[in-house]
Amino acid sequence: MKAPRPDWLRVRYQQTPELENLLELVRTEKLHTVCQSAACPNLGECWSHGTATFMIAGNLCTRACGFCDVATGRPGPLDPGEPERVARAIARLGLRFAVVTAVARDDLADGGAEHFARTVAAIRTHAPGCRVELLIPDLKGSVEALQTVLAASPDVLNHNLETVERLQRPVRKAGRYDRSLAVLANSARLRPDVPTKTGLMLGLGETDDEVRQTLRDVRAHGCRLLTLGQYLAPSPAHLPVARWVSPKEFDAWADFARELGFDEVFSGPLVRSSYRAEKLAAAAHK
Repeated sequence: MKAPRPDWLRVRYQQTPELENLLELVRTEKLHTVCQSAACPNLGECWSHGTATFMIAGNLCTRACGFCDVATGRPGPLDPGEPERVARAIARLGLRFAVVTAVARDDLADGGAEHFARTVAAIRTHAPGCRVELLIPDLKGSVEALQTVLAASPDVLNHNLETVERLQRPVRKAGRYDRSLAVLANSARLRPDVPTKTGLMLGLGETDDEVRQTLRDVRAHGCRLLTLGQYLAPSPAHLPVARWVSPKEFDAWADFARELGFDEVFSGPLVRSSYRAEKLAAAAHK
């Protein structure tokens, strides 16, 4: 039997005026956030500070990953007004840094690349002082689609590898290790001025040697920013947690990654890909 969740993973959810305002804004603008859809444990902390990761292109994903709490289904057509609504929300919140992600849209020829680009353009118009990180799916490996995204000049290009090579199939059924590494490498090659970022979940059954090799692979493919966090199963229907990784282990992985040459690393049990994204990005822009 798996050990109970340790104390370091217990988060107290606090309702605050800032959180209530953001919830109301998300509702009135008919927006989606990955904070809600992916049941992020940091929702209370981040939203109370008036920050959120916006999820565009709907809230139904064409993939059924074993770790993810976002619903799977057949998405409807893209909402042409969504980029403007996201940008208006960011402007109203007065954000200095915004993260924009999306569900995987394998039903679209460009994987949603143009929708990402339009959202960045709208943010530049409505909130010109706000820097933007894009957390993209693999776009089915299309270099042309990636070029469309990069042409919008995001401040950070993030694509999560999620886990080690051996566990890719159960964790990311439609994803591929080599394809994700190629996304990072092509981004670094096409736009070396745009820092690349990726994230891994630990506690899925990976070995230490596999994590070391994955971090070496990621760094060798031009990735400069890294997040490492504990996998938390959203429900009994998802992949089970193989083990709880201690804060001390996360600190050791951060040291190892920095030795490999990453510009900056956030590593801890509750770290998620967008956690303190502004601070992580600042390290790559020094």
